[in-house]
Amino acid sequence: MKKGKLFLAAVLALALSGTGLAAKVFLTIGSGSVTGVYYPVSSGIAKMINTYLAKEGIRANARSTGGSKYNVKAIDQGQLQAALAQNDVIYFAYNGLTETFKNKPIKSIRGIAALYPEFMHILARPGSGIKTIYDMKGKKVYVGDIGSGVEATTKQIFAAAGMSFDDLAQAVHGKVGQAVELLQDGKIDALFYTVGAGSAAMQNATTIAKAYFVPLPLDIIQKLISKFPYYTQVIIPPNTYEGQTVSVPTIGVKATFIIHKDIPADVVYKIAKLLFVDKVDEFKKIHPALGTFFDVKKALDGMTIPIHEGAAKLYEELGIEIPEIAKPVK
Repeated sequence: MKKGKLFLAAVLALALSGTGLAAKVFLTIGSGSVTGVYYPVSSGIAKMINTYLAKEGIRANARSTGGSKYNVKAIDQGQLQAALAQNDVIYFAYNGLTETFKNKPIKSIRGIAALYPEFMHILARPGSGIKTIYDMKGKKVYVGDIGSGVEATTKQIFAAAGMSFDDLAQAVHGKVGQAVELLQDGKIDALFYTVGAGSAAMQNATTIAKAYFVPLPLDIIQKLISKFPYYTQVIIPPNTYEGQTVSVPTIGVKATFIIHKDIPADVVYKIAKLLFVDKVDEFKKIHPALGTFFDVKKALDGMTIPIHEGAAKLYEELGIEIPEIAKPVK
Protein backbone atom coordinates (compact mmCIF):
# COMPACT_ATOMS: atom_id res chain seq x y z
CA MET A 1 0.00 0.00 0.00
CA LYS A 2 1.30 3.45 -0.90
CA LYS A 3 2.38 5.75 1.93
CA GLY A 4 -0.31 8.26 0.94
CA LYS A 5 -3.05 5.63 1.17
CA LEU A 6 -1.80 4.56 4.59
CA PHE A 7 -1.90 8.17 5.78
CA LEU A 8 -5.39 8.69 4.38
CA ALA A 9 -6.61 5.50 6.04
CA ALA A 10 -5.22 6.76 9.33
CA VAL A 11 -7.08 10.05 8.90
CA LEU A 12 -10.36 8.25 8.27
CA ALA A 13 -9.85 5.91 11.23
CA LEU A 14 -9.18 8.50 13.93
CA ALA A 15 -12.47 7.70 15.60
CA LEU A 16 -11.13 4.34 16.63
CA SER A 17 -8.33 5.82 18.73
CA GLY A 18 -8.10 6.44 22.44
CA THR A 19 -10.97 8.27 24.08
CA GLY A 20 -13.53 7.84 21.34
CA LEU A 21 -13.86 11.62 21.16
CA ALA A 22 -11.60 11.93 18.15
CA ALA A 23 -13.04 12.89 14.77
CA LYS A 24 -14.17 10.18 12.39
CA VAL A 25 -12.76 12.23 9.51
CA PHE A 26 -10.12 14.92 9.83
CA LEU A 27 -9.35 16.99 6.75
CA THR A 28 -6.23 19.07 6.31
CA ILE A 29 -7.08 21.67 3.67
CA GLY A 30 -4.18 23.02 1.62
CA SER A 31 -4.19 26.68 0.66
CA GLY A 32 -1.36 29.00 -0.40
CA SER A 33 0.47 31.97 1.06
CA VAL A 34 -1.00 33.44 4.26
CA THR A 35 -1.24 36.80 2.49
CA GLY A 36 -3.23 35.44 -0.45
CA VAL A 37 -6.92 34.55 -0.71
CA TYR A 38 -6.58 30.76 -0.54
CA TYR A 39 -5.50 30.81 3.09
CA PRO A 40 -8.38 32.85 4.56
CA VAL A 41 -10.89 30.95 2.40
CA SER A 42 -9.48 27.57 3.45
CA SER A 43 -9.35 28.69 7.09
CA GLY A 44 -12.96 29.88 6.87
CA ILE A 45 -14.08 26.58 5.38
CA ALA A 46 -12.28 24.64 8.12
CA LYS A 47 -13.86 26.84 10.80
CA MET A 48 -17.35 26.23 9.40
CA ILE A 49 -16.75 22.48 9.23
CA ASN A 50 -15.61 22.45 12.86
CA THR A 51 -18.51 24.63 13.99
CA TYR A 52 -21.31 22.74 12.29
CA LEU A 53 -20.06 19.23 11.48
CA ALA A 54 -17.84 18.28 14.42
CA LYS A 55 -20.83 16.71 16.16
CA GLU A 56 -21.13 14.43 13.13
CA GLY A 57 -17.49 13.39 13.40
CA ILE A 58 -16.06 15.71 10.72
CA ARG A 59 -13.29 18.18 11.57
CA ALA A 60 -10.74 20.16 9.58
CA ASN A 61 -7.84 22.58 9.66
CA ALA A 62 -6.14 24.75 7.04
CA ARG A 63 -2.46 24.71 6.14
CA SER A 64 -0.43 27.35 4.34
CA THR A 65 1.32 25.76 1.35
CA GLY A 66 3.25 26.53 -1.83
CA GLY A 67 0.03 26.70 -3.85
CA SER A 68 -1.81 24.77 -6.53
CA LYS A 69 0.85 22.36 -7.82
CA TYR A 70 1.98 21.51 -4.32
CA ASN A 71 -1.61 20.96 -3.21
CA VAL A 72 -2.55 18.44 -5.89
CA LYS A 73 0.64 16.46 -5.28
CA ALA A 74 0.12 16.56 -1.52
CA ILE A 75 -3.43 15.26 -1.86
CA ASP A 76 -2.15 12.38 -3.99
CA GLN A 77 0.56 11.62 -1.41
CA GLY A 78 -1.86 11.76 1.51
CA GLN A 79 -0.32 14.85 3.12
CA LEU A 80 -3.52 16.80 2.45
CA GLN A 81 -7.08 15.59 2.09
CA ALA A 82 -8.52 18.70 0.41
CA ALA A 83 -7.28 21.99 -1.03
CA LEU A 84 -7.84 25.05 -3.15
CA ALA A 85 -6.16 25.06 -6.56
CA GLN A 86 -6.33 26.76 -9.94
CA ASN A 87 -8.57 25.06 -12.50
CA ASP A 88 -5.81 24.93 -15.11
CA VAL A 89 -3.40 23.21 -12.73
CA ILE A 90 -5.90 20.54 -11.69
CA TYR A 91 -6.66 19.83 -15.34
CA PHE A 92 -2.98 19.39 -16.15
CA ALA A 93 -2.48 17.21 -13.07
CA TYR A 94 -5.45 14.93 -13.73
CA ASN A 95 -4.53 14.47 -17.39
CA GLY A 96 -0.76 14.22 -16.97
CA LEU A 97 0.08 17.34 -18.98
CA THR A 98 2.85 19.95 -18.82
CA GLU A 99 6.41 19.32 -17.64
CA THR A 100 5.32 18.89 -14.04
CA PHE A 101 2.76 16.13 -14.61
CA LYS A 102 3.79 14.63 -17.97
CA ASN A 103 3.27 10.86 -17.90
CA LYS A 104 2.46 11.17 -14.18
CA PRO A 105 -1.27 11.93 -14.03
CA ILE A 106 -2.81 12.45 -10.62
CA LYS A 107 -6.12 10.59 -10.69
CA SER A 108 -6.81 10.81 -6.96
CA ILE A 109 -8.19 14.36 -7.03
CA ARG A 110 -11.87 15.23 -7.41
CA GLY A 111 -13.64 18.55 -7.69
CA ILE A 112 -16.21 20.00 -5.32
CA ALA A 113 -16.79 23.49 -6.74
CA ALA A 114 -15.32 26.37 -8.71
CA LEU A 115 -15.46 29.19 -6.17
CA TYR A 116 -14.37 32.50 -7.73
CA PRO A 117 -12.17 33.95 -10.50
CA GLU A 118 -8.53 34.65 -9.85
CA PHE A 119 -6.86 37.58 -11.57
CA MET A 120 -3.28 37.69 -12.74
CA HIS A 121 -1.82 40.75 -11.00
CA ILE A 122 1.28 42.21 -12.65
CA LEU A 123 2.86 44.99 -10.61
CA ALA A 124 6.03 47.05 -10.98
CA ARG A 125 7.84 49.31 -8.54
CA PRO A 126 8.15 53.06 -9.10
CA GLY A 127 11.35 53.88 -10.96
CA SER A 128 11.59 50.44 -12.58
CA GLY A 129 10.94 51.81 -16.05
CA ILE A 130 8.47 49.02 -16.73
CA LYS A 131 5.40 49.95 -18.76
CA THR A 132 4.76 46.62 -20.52
CA ILE A 133 5.83 43.01 -20.05
CA TYR A 134 8.47 43.53 -22.74
CA ASP A 135 10.23 46.08 -20.51
CA MET A 136 10.96 43.29 -18.02
CA LYS A 137 13.91 42.02 -20.06
CA GLY A 138 17.02 42.37 -17.93
CA LYS A 139 14.97 42.99 -14.77
CA LYS A 140 14.59 41.08 -11.52
CA VAL A 141 11.05 39.71 -11.42
CA TYR A 142 9.13 37.60 -8.90
CA VAL A 143 7.49 34.77 -10.85
CA GLY A 144 5.72 32.80 -8.10
CA ASP A 145 6.67 30.12 -5.62
CA ILE A 146 8.45 27.06 -7.02
CA GLY A 147 5.89 24.60 -8.34
CA SER A 148 2.96 26.96 -7.89
CA GLY A 149 0.16 27.75 -10.30
CA VAL A 150 1.46 31.32 -10.40
CA GLU A 151 4.79 30.14 -11.75
CA ALA A 152 3.06 28.02 -14.41
CA THR A 153 0.85 30.90 -15.57
CA THR A 154 3.75 33.36 -15.58
CA LYS A 155 5.78 31.02 -17.83
CA GLN A 156 2.86 30.83 -20.23
CA ILE A 157 2.49 34.61 -20.30
CA PHE A 158 6.16 35.06 -21.13
CA ALA A 159 5.94 32.37 -23.82
CA ALA A 160 2.96 34.16 -25.41
CA ALA A 161 5.10 37.31 -25.49
CA GLY A 162 7.98 35.46 -27.15
CA MET A 163 10.00 35.57 -23.96
CA SER A 164 11.16 33.24 -21.20
CA PHE A 165 12.59 33.48 -17.70
CA ASP A 166 16.03 33.46 -19.36
CA ASP A 167 15.31 36.98 -20.60
CA LEU A 168 15.21 38.24 -17.03
CA ALA A 169 18.19 39.34 -14.98
CA GLN A 170 16.74 37.05 -12.30
CA ALA A 171 13.55 35.01 -11.95
CA VAL A 172 12.82 35.28 -8.24
CA HIS A 173 10.90 32.55 -6.40
CA GLY A 174 9.51 32.38 -2.86
CA LYS A 175 6.52 33.50 -0.86
CA VAL A 176 4.56 36.46 -2.17
CA GLY A 177 4.85 38.29 1.15
CA GLN A 178 8.62 38.23 0.77
CA ALA A 179 8.26 39.41 -2.82
CA VAL A 180 6.30 42.48 -1.71
CA GLU A 181 9.07 43.33 0.77
CA LEU A 182 11.69 42.94 -1.96
CA LEU A 183 9.62 45.20 -4.22
CA GLN A 184 9.39 47.81 -1.48
CA ASP A 185 13.15 47.65 -0.87
CA GLY A 186 13.92 47.98 -4.58
CA LYS A 187 15.52 44.52 -4.74
CA ILE A 188 13.13 43.33 -7.44
CA ASP A 189 11.49 45.33 -10.19
CA ALA A 190 8.16 43.57 -10.71
CA LEU A 191 5.99 40.68 -9.61
CA PHE A 192 3.34 38.31 -10.95
CA TYR A 193 0.65 36.88 -8.70
CA THR A 194 -2.62 35.11 -9.46
CA VAL A 195 -5.16 35.75 -6.73
CA GLY A 196 -8.67 36.95 -6.04
CA ALA A 197 -9.23 40.68 -6.34
CA GLY A 198 -8.46 42.66 -3.21
CA SER A 199 -5.93 40.26 -1.69
CA ALA A 200 -3.95 41.45 1.32
CA ALA A 201 -0.62 40.86 -0.42
CA MET A 202 -1.58 43.02 -3.39
CA GLN A 203 -3.02 45.67 -1.09
CA ASN A 204 0.36 45.79 0.65
CA ALA A 205 2.14 46.05 -2.69
CA THR A 206 0.11 49.06 -3.79
CA THR A 207 -0.04 50.84 -0.44
CA ILE A 208 3.33 50.10 1.17
CA ALA A 209 5.51 49.49 -1.89
CA LYS A 210 3.52 52.01 -4.00
CA ALA A 211 3.57 49.53 -6.88
CA TYR A 212 1.54 50.16 -10.02
CA PHE A 213 -0.24 47.79 -12.43
CA VAL A 214 1.18 46.63 -15.75
CA PRO A 215 -1.71 45.73 -18.10
CA LEU A 216 -1.47 42.67 -20.34
CA PRO A 217 -1.58 43.55 -24.05
CA LEU A 218 -4.70 42.30 -25.85
CA ASP A 219 -2.69 40.20 -28.33
CA ILE A 220 -1.07 38.25 -25.49
CA ILE A 221 -4.44 37.74 -23.81
CA GLN A 222 -5.90 36.42 -27.07
CA LYS A 223 -2.97 34.03 -27.60
CA LEU A 224 -3.40 32.62 -24.10
CA ILE A 225 -7.16 32.21 -24.42
CA SER A 226 -6.86 30.48 -27.79
CA LYS A 227 -4.27 28.00 -26.48
CA PHE A 228 -5.53 27.46 -22.94
CA PRO A 229 -9.34 27.32 -22.63
CA TYR A 230 -9.15 27.70 -18.82
CA TYR A 231 -8.15 31.34 -19.19
CA THR A 232 -10.58 34.17 -19.71
CA GLN A 233 -10.08 37.85 -20.30
CA VAL A 234 -10.93 39.73 -17.11
CA ILE A 235 -10.75 43.26 -15.83
CA ILE A 236 -9.54 44.36 -12.41
CA PRO A 237 -12.07 47.14 -11.72
CA PRO A 238 -10.87 50.68 -10.99
CA ASN A 239 -10.17 51.47 -7.33
CA THR A 240 -9.82 47.84 -6.33
CA TYR A 241 -6.44 48.91 -4.98
CA GLU A 242 -4.98 52.16 -3.74
CA GLY A 243 -3.78 54.34 -6.60
CA GLN A 244 -5.41 52.12 -9.24
CA THR A 245 -7.79 54.56 -10.93
CA VAL A 246 -8.27 52.74 -14.25
CA SER A 247 -9.40 49.28 -15.33
CA VAL A 248 -6.59 46.76 -15.74
CA PRO A 249 -6.95 44.12 -18.50
CA THR A 250 -5.48 40.75 -17.59
CA ILE A 251 -6.27 37.02 -17.65
CA GLY A 252 -8.13 34.97 -15.07
CA VAL A 253 -8.53 31.37 -13.93
CA LYS A 254 -10.92 29.80 -11.41
CA ALA A 255 -10.11 28.91 -7.82
CA THR A 256 -11.47 25.41 -7.24
CA PHE A 257 -12.16 23.43 -4.08
CA ILE A 258 -10.85 19.88 -4.51
CA ILE A 259 -10.66 16.75 -2.37
CA HIS A 260 -9.24 13.21 -2.37
CA LYS A 261 -11.43 10.69 -4.17
CA ASP A 262 -11.41 8.31 -1.18
CA ILE A 263 -13.08 10.71 1.24
CA PRO A 264 -16.52 9.15 1.87
CA ALA A 265 -19.34 10.49 -0.30
CA ASP A 266 -21.56 11.29 2.69
CA VAL A 267 -18.78 13.46 4.18
CA VAL A 268 -18.29 15.42 0.96
CA TYR A 269 -22.06 15.79 0.54
CA LYS A 270 -22.42 17.20 4.08
CA ILE A 271 -19.57 19.65 3.56
CA ALA A 272 -20.90 20.85 0.19
CA LYS A 273 -24.46 21.19 1.47
CA LEU A 274 -23.26 23.09 4.55
CA LEU A 275 -21.17 25.58 2.56
CA PHE A 276 -23.27 26.04 -0.56
CA VAL A 277 -26.83 25.68 0.72
CA ASP A 278 -27.48 25.58 4.47
CA LYS A 279 -24.97 28.27 5.50
CA VAL A 280 -24.19 29.83 2.14
CA ASP A 281 -24.56 33.40 3.44
CA GLU A 282 -21.98 32.70 6.12
CA PHE A 283 -19.77 30.98 3.55
CA LYS A 284 -19.84 34.03 1.28
CA LYS A 285 -18.80 36.26 4.18
CA ILE A 286 -15.51 34.41 4.55
CA HIS A 287 -13.91 36.65 1.91
CA PRO A 288 -15.06 39.36 -0.54
CA ALA A 289 -14.05 37.12 -3.47
CA LEU A 290 -16.71 34.62 -2.39
CA GLY A 291 -19.22 37.32 -1.55
CA THR A 292 -18.87 38.92 -4.96
CA PHE A 293 -18.56 35.89 -7.21
CA PHE A 294 -19.77 32.63 -5.66
CA ASP A 295 -23.07 31.27 -6.90
CA VAL A 296 -23.88 27.60 -6.42
CA LYS A 297 -25.73 27.62 -9.75
CA LYS A 298 -22.41 28.45 -11.41
CA ALA A 299 -20.20 26.31 -9.19
CA LEU A 300 -19.39 23.93 -12.05
CA ASP A 301 -18.48 26.68 -14.53
CA GLY A 302 -14.75 26.25 -15.01
CA MET A 303 -14.57 22.84 -13.33
CA THR A 304 -11.97 20.93 -15.33
CA ILE A 305 -11.85 17.52 -13.60
CA PRO A 306 -14.49 14.99 -12.49
CA ILE A 307 -16.31 16.01 -9.33
CA HIS A 308 -16.62 13.85 -6.22
CA GLU A 309 -19.74 11.69 -6.11
CA GLY A 310 -20.73 13.35 -2.83
CA ALA A 311 -20.72 16.77 -4.49
CA ALA A 312 -22.54 15.33 -7.50
CA LYS A 313 -25.37 14.20 -5.23
CA LEU A 314 -25.90 17.78 -4.06
CA TYR A 315 -25.86 19.26 -7.56
CA GLU A 316 -28.34 16.65 -8.75
CA GLU A 317 -30.66 17.53 -5.85
CA LEU A 318 -30.41 21.20 -6.81
CA GLY A 319 -31.13 20.45 -10.47
CA ILE A 320 -27.73 21.75 -11.59
CA GLU A 321 -26.47 20.11 -14.77
CA ILE A 322 -23.03 18.52 -14.48
CA PRO A 323 -20.83 19.23 -17.55
CA GLU A 324 -19.35 16.23 -19.33
CA ILE A 325 -15.82 17.06 -18.18
CA ALA A 326 -16.97 17.18 -14.55
CA LYS A 327 -19.10 14.04 -14.41
CA PRO A 328 -18.05 11.67 -11.60
CA VAL A 329 -15.87 8.67 -12.35
CA LYS A 330 -14.89 5.71 -10.23
